Amino acid sequence: MALPQEITPFNSELMDTLVQSSQQDWIPMEPDPKRGFMKILWTGSESGTWAVLFRWLKGYVAPPHKHLTASHTFIISGKLQVRDGILKTGDYVYEANGMVHGATTALEDTDYIFICNGPVLFFDDDKFTAYLGWEELRRIQQAHNAGKKAA
Repeated sequence: MALPQEITPFNSELMDTLVQSSQQDWIPMEPDPKRGFMKILWTGSESGTWAVLFRWLKGYVAPPHKHLTASHTFIISGKLQVRDGILKTGDYVYEANGMVHGATTALEDTDYIFICNGPVLFFDDDKFTAYLGWEELRRIQQAHNAGKKAA
């Protein structure tokens, strides 16, 4: 039986993206590269969305920041202090575009998936300190890969 509508993709190059994160290196993260690590799962130039697997060891602190778009977080293991709440293993949180909050702290060694629809802007009392979006993540991945080749 034929489908009532044509569904062949215009772009035959489209395909699913499989990331075998178990084969990826943990990339050390600022501001504390001894306690913060990430695996960049996906960066989408067409939408600005990106997905990262974070591993924060107990005591890692992400500085205050503003979400310039919405984000999704799923805690695989561990505990994070976020604003006035604690996210625990199995918890999911959606943060709306424009969410501003202070530091986020790993209360235990924590692994979590973070999917963000655009950039995050970090700041301190009087200035912006960092910007993290899909382009910066690609630069971080390229620098990490170049460092491996040079070693």
